Amino acid sequence: MPSTTGRTAAGPRPPRSRLRGAWNTAAALLILAVLLFPLYWMVATALQPDAGLDVDFLPTSPSLDSFRAALDSQGGSLLTSLAVALGAVVVCLALAAPAAYALARFALRGERVLVFTTLITQLVPGIVIANALYSAYAELRLVNSYLGLILADASLGLPFSIVLLRAFMVSLPGEVVEAALVDGANRFTAFVRIVLPMSRNALITAGLFTFLFAWSDFIFALTLNTDDHVRPITLGIYRFVGAHVSDWGAVMATAVLSAVPAAVLLVVAQKYIAAGVTGGSVK
Repeated sequence: MPSTTGRTAAGPRPPRSRLRGAWNTAAALLILAVLLFPLYWMVATALQPDAGLDVDFLPTSPSLDSFRAALDSQGGSLLTSLAVALGAVVVCLALAAPAAYALARFALRGERVLVFTTLITQLVPGIVIANALYSAYAELRLVNSYLGLILADASLGLPFSIVLLRAFMVSLPGEVVEAALVDGANRFTAFVRIVLPMSRNALITAGLFTFLFAWSDFIFALTLNTDDHVRPITLGIYRFVGAHVSDWGAVMATAVLSAVPAAVLLVVAQKYIAAGVTGGSVK
């Protein structure tokens, strides 16, 4: 006689449960609409040429003129931000990965104090660090340089990356590394060929957050640059608003273009982010 368990389990839900599900869906859609409305308004304003503060809710005659103007004036700033953010990711991961591995695998004295101190550095206001860096950069001749801005932006994601990678590397099986050492590999080779590939998800997560920190940085870009030689997109938008305060279409087009790289990276790497953030919580 065939079992009816599956049919019973898959039967229609009670009316109260369906009503609750409908209300939850409606509430979720309302919250999503509220969160996405600023983005929609930004795009709608960018599609209306010569737009001021009073724009149509639905663009009746959309145009890409504002995006062309934004690319002409801010294309170089977008490339500068891309170069600085990628450089900050490389520097941050090159420093955070070995530091996290040392905290995770070696019996260091005061390990918990080091981790706690690393977290505390995230609480220091950026303007305080920027003012201190400017004095040092002036002596080292790193003001108005790509290297100076890359090093400064790398420091934004370094504490977070160390803590995240350490939590992930603690959960890695130590037997794999010991087996590599027995086979003749030294610790550096085992770290590069065994630990780093196994920590791919955490590395991608740390790199993505570092990229976002560097891409959205404004304090360091404003403080450590006194001319337009190195001008990231955040600083470009700031000066663009001052020069084109009446042309909000071009301003919003610049904002849309600056949000595209971050949005694309978040969509592409979302599965790695979920795995990287939760990987260190399961042993």
